Amino acid sequence: MRRRFATAILIAAGLLGCSGNARAQQDQPPIIPPSFIERAEAWDAALEIAPFGGYRFGGDFFELVTGQRVDLDGAPVWGIAADVPLAHRGLSFEALFTRQQANLTVPSAFSTLPRRWNISVEHWQAGVLQEIDGGRARPFIDVMAGLTRYSGDGDNEFRFAASLGAGAKLLPSPRFGIRMESRVFATLVDAAGALACAGGCFLALSADAVWQWEFSAGLIVRLR
Repeated sequence: MRRRFATAILIAAGLLGCSGNARAQQDQPPIIPPSFIERAEAWDAALEIAPFGGYRFGGDFFELVTGQRVDLDGAPVWGIAADVPLAHRGLSFEALFTRQQANLTVPSAFSTLPRRWNISVEHWQAGVLQEIDGGRARPFIDVMAGLTRYSGDGDNEFRFAASLGAGAKLLPSPRFGIRMESRVFATLVDAAGALACAGGCFLALSADAVWQWEFSAGLIVRLR
């Protein structure tokens, strides 16, 4: 009889201890992994201004301005990009300006002396940039559209252009970082259309595009 009574006391004490542990576990706040906290805090948003420099390939604009073939496939480029964060996580509105300038010496059709050409190509564009990750290394892609201005020898032309870029931002500091990017530009330099109607109407469009590829790197300044 005593053994049964002692056993009952032990069982009751064990049940009370389990219920106490269960209540203590319910009162404790949920444990969040430190990696999740660091990841959520790392994806912060800020206004970014990034001056950059690089090199752009594609010399069709040089041949278009001079009217003849030139032995130059590209030239250095410099510019600046500004990113304004939007409501969506990692998404920003981006504005871009780039300028490429080259000095060419080409044969003249009217004299035996070569002619000196000073040619510049500018891109004025705006679009969106999406960051793929929110850590210190942030890969991104961006899509933009706008105008291209190319000039030489007192002549200026504006044309519609679009671009697609991909790269990465390295942010070792909350205030500064490094931006590396490659980008392809497509500029419509000549477009034509025709409408023909005979039992039905047909619209034919044709366009010539100048393609350029750019590789650049620059400094990011983050403003909060």
